[in-house]
Amino acid sequence: MATAQATGPPLASDSLLYDRSARTRWRIGFDKWIGRLLPLLFLVALFPIIDLMYFVTVRAAPILSIGNLTNTSPYANLNGNAVGLALIGTFYVMAISTALAVLLGLFGGIATAEFLSERSAGWIRMTANMLAGTPSVVVGYFGYFAFVVYFGWGYSMIAGALTLAFFMTPYTFRTVDLAYTSIPRPIREAALGSGAKPYQYILKIGTPIAFPQVLTGVFLAMAIGIGETAPIVLTTHTSLLVPQSIYSGVTFLTYLVYTGYNLPPGENGLAKAFQAAFLIMVIVIALNIVVRIIAARYRKRLEGLFQ
Repeated sequence: MATAQATGPPLASDSLLYDRSARTRWRIGFDKWIGRLLPLLFLVALFPIIDLMYFVTVRAAPILSIGNLTNTSPYANLNGNAVGLALIGTFYVMAISTALAVLLGLFGGIATAEFLSERSAGWIRMTANMLAGTPSVVVGYFGYFAFVVYFGWGYSMIAGALTLAFFMTPYTFRTVDLAYTSIPRPIREAALGSGAKPYQYILKIGTPIAFPQVLTGVFLAMAIGIGETAPIVLTTHTSLLVPQSIYSGVTFLTYLVYTGYNLPPGENGLAKAFQAAFLIMVIVIALNIVVRIIAARYRKRLEGLFQ
């Protein structure tokens, strides 16, 4: 009797271990080969990016020089290969727009995550998601009608910076909101239960935990903003002088890329376009490297403190 039970058929719970049907064999084979196929698909998806970077680099590197980057004379930027004015203008516009986007996104994200009711926060998050999905040309026309026409600022640096900040704010807002929402609730409850004020919890506990994610969102918004064209083209005009005020015209790097193919050969449009595209790539890659290094070091400092 004992021998019959030991050599009997497998139990129902173990039937999958002995199942050798065609469907099971297909699943086992699929699991085996998908692990080998995914790296290949990753390389296939990465190839167009590498090819684009190579295409731009080989055309920009021979003409790129320190003189072209630092020369701000009107003649060199109009008839030569200089892109110094565009580099300075991009820095001014990005500084203003990033400061506004971080300010609005930080306060909005903290308010939504920590202070507003679930219903109000849900409506605000839905609105932010809709704004983040709005095409840049729509945002550009909004900036044109709002800042250029309605407020009467004309085509100016401040109009372009505010329009770009309006485009970047949803990204910083959503990142800040997710960063503070992802903090474990027991940490917040323990801090408030110990007598801490809400602002003390945010400054002393919440912000150190959320800082790496917030920093990632800020640099992501900067990388997205620096590559936009429509919000700048529709709200400002190029200038052959370094901006003297917020109402001055300004030249943006993406504007050189946008107009490079349409300029006559004598104005070196393609040369400036490839230099501008190369600088944008370098800036975006540098932003990603910097944020990863800072976030990794900060997480290492906080490792084990809040778990």
